[in-house]
Amino acid sequence: MEADVQRFTKYLLNGDELSCEDMIDELPEKENVLSVFDLLTKSMQHIGELWENNEVSVADEHLATATCDYVLSQYRYRFITSKIGKKTGQKAMFLCLEDEQHYLGTKMIASLFEFYGWEVRLFGANLPLEYAETQAKEWKPDLIGVSVAILYHLPKLKDYVETLSRIPNGPTMMVGGRLSGLYDLRQYCSEETVILKGIEEVKTWLEALSNEGISDGKRNQPSNSIFSNQ
Repeated sequence: MEADVQRFTKYLLNGDELSCEDMIDELPEKENVLSVFDLLTKSMQHIGELWENNEVSVADEHLATATCDYVLSQYRYRFITSKIGKKTGQKAMFLCLEDEQHYLGTKMIASLFEFYGWEVRLFGANLPLEYAETQAKEWKPDLIGVSVAILYHLPKLKDYVETLSRIPNGPTMMVGGRLSGLYDLRQYCSEETVILKGIEEVKTWLEALSNEGISDGKRNQPSNSIFSNQ
């Protein structure tokens, strides 16, 4: 995997979309969503490390992000949305906090929910709370996923969780992003908030929810015992 990450990182930094897609097509597990997302995630993390060490510029990082976004969109169309089976009837909206610009992880999570048959709305980076609240009230999602990557934005996270949790239809709140794997975010969330550290845990959550099914017209929450951080 390390060699694959180095190679894919090079393509991203060169803005070489075609080579990125060709490499994914060459992967033995190209239809394994988690395997491909892991490659994209580790490559972008490596680019972040290069940027922190002044080995690449801001412009390089932006080019890599734009290239990765394109490749992710193409992969989503080819291997996820075109192969979705039975819909669950459940809806999820995903967003990044205001002033949060790192959205690729959120886009991967949203794509995974689509893979499991959810109807999804992805609002991307930097969505102010007032607009998130308006959209949630109008669309009435069963779940709202919020991403946080910057430490000093944690007080904002608490505001988002508290406000969006009070929407009349009572959506499940899910929190993820880079900080969820580094810190205990429970103090910024309600007791009912689902906090997941990575896409593997999201997959586990979705599978548990699918296995438990729907009862009396309402979605069941999987038991907290499946979460390593709860």
